[in-house]
Amino acid sequence: MTRHPLRRALVLGPLSLSVAVAMTACGAANEGSGNGGLSGTLNGSGSTAQEAAIAAWQAAFQTKNADATINYDGIGSGGGRDAFLGGQVQFAGSDAYLTTDEVASAKKQCGSDPVEVPVYVSPIAVVYHLPDVSKLTLTPATLADIFAGKITTWDDPAIKRENAGVTLPSTTITPVHRSDDSGTTENFTDYLAQAAPNDWTYPASQTWPLQSGEAGNGTSGVIAAVNAGEGSIGYADASQAGDLGKALIKVGSAAVGPSASAASKVLDESQQESGRPATDIAINVNRTTTSAGVYPIILISYQIMCQKQSSQAAADLLKGFETYVVSSEGQQAAAKAAGSAPLTSALSAKAQAAIDTITAK
Repeated sequence: MTRHPLRRALVLGPLSLSVAVAMTACGAANEGSGNGGLSGTLNGSGSTAQEAAIAAWQAAFQTKNADATINYDGIGSGGGRDAFLGGQVQFAGSDAYLTTDEVASAKKQCGSDPVEVPVYVSPIAVVYHLPDVSKLTLTPATLADIFAGKITTWDDPAIKRENAGVTLPSTTITPVHRSDDSGTTENFTDYLAQAAPNDWTYPASQTWPLQSGEAGNGTSGVIAAVNAGEGSIGYADASQAGDLGKALIKVGSAAVGPSASAASKVLDESQQESGRPATDIAINVNRTTTSAGVYPIILISYQIMCQKQSSQAAADLLKGFETYVVSSEGQQAAAKAAGSAPLTSALSAKAQAAIDTITAK
């Protein structure tokens, strides 16, 4: 995807803990029980899409470990990456991988290559608020025109064409986007740019490129705004869509909904980015697939950390937590709690190999 550098205006004060977990980390964190023997604190921040998964990892991991604390502040991917690159947190959750320039900045900050591993794969749902419309299908072009402000009412002919037999109201469409720098926004705009390039003329960006519509801070802000306004439409991690309608997206000749199984199929059609450090497992998502049953509006959310830690104890703690996160057990815990798609065995093995390089300076 075409990447734009993040804004650096954030000044992060003391962490306001949206997720706080107490745990003991161990080299093989999904083994053993009770007190694993390690102690210390890890501070992380970033992706709001990961919050439900992190809560699930905490609940399962804490039953086996006791003495370490992990604090996570869901301030959005952009804020988390800023905090990590500024040395304010030990790991960042990000719904988009580091740019080339950010890899260089991370290497300088860390004194080593960064470790960037995928931990969470989820469909981005196109959520809408139309009480009398239980099923809605949109083509990539129509979706792009809605968010670009070119289609302004729900009974527009372009929407009617894909929804024969559905009674669509003349209600005004209110597109809702993220107000903060967001990896979810980058993934969504990357999809629009690739799948509907004639209708969406903006590059993929963490910052929403238009001044129209409404804005919500974080995933919860978008969901709240769509819930509050009949006729609204937005985009958010599918795990947090609640009772809102979720549009089907035309992929090839079929309409596909945002399920974990449909999202996971994209991984088989996507390639790892080349020319990056061996510890950087960045995935270039295939947004233009026409394969049956594939939902291409997904986010791959990463956790980003330094390969070299301040002490071996700190390294072991971080390595233990991340080992659990990418393990089969950890991925299944996230899938159950958040509806995410577990990493493939091959991708999990690559992530674990990168995590295994974490050590003391």
